[in-house]
Amino acid sequence: MKLVATNLILIGLCVFAIFSRADDNHVHIDQVNSGDGFDFNVDQVGYDNKIDFSFDHGNNEFNLSQSGSGNLISWVPWWGSGYSWGGDVDGSNNTINIDQQGGATYGAHVWGNYNAVDIYQDGTHETYLDIHASNTDVDIWQQDTGDKYAQVYFYGSSSYSTVDMMQKGTGAHSATVTLQGSYKTDLTLTQQGSTTQTYTLTQNCATAGGCSVSVTQGN
Repeated sequence: MKLVATNLILIGLCVFAIFSRADDNHVHIDQVNSGDGFDFNVDQVGYDNKIDFSFDHGNNEFNLSQSGSGNLISWVPWWGSGYSWGGDVDGSNNTINIDQQGGATYGAHVWGNYNAVDIYQDGTHETYLDIHASNTDVDIWQQDTGDKYAQVYFYGSSSYSTVDMMQKGTGAHSATVTLQGSYKTDLTLTQQGSTTQTYTLTQNCATAGGCSVSVTQGN
């Protein structure tokens, strides 16, 4: 079964919702050169489901939920080619809420300011984030059984941002974090459990006030 929505032209406050309860569903959204104030809600239940999307402008809200294994939320594979904007979410004052249960992967490009990215993953999961922003808060919570991996590249451009990461439960916990840019981005990373816990941190703190890093590992 395949659900495809593409090349939507939306002006003003719009609400777009998809609910699917089967396997191998695919939702594709390519929304560029549009207005602000778009609510995008997708709820997928089953296996090998996929959501890929690219949006621009601001004041949008994304609520994406998947339950099952082998699911994916990611960017359109050809983003940027021939478009005036590229990436998943380009713009300011956007809210991204991701809820994945069972086993899935989330990948995103986020460009803009005053954005909020909240990711909750329960089970064996992977997260890949590429963010160029200021005044942006990122929260990643991975828990329960199975291996967990989070990779974050954050380039802070003009104002203070935060990255908070939690990995807990059984299975190996691993994180790769790169913090760069011309303004501070503070990191809090917590890995809990009795299994393997590893992380790699690369940071270029170019601000006079310094940057804050807190890493906690253990049971």
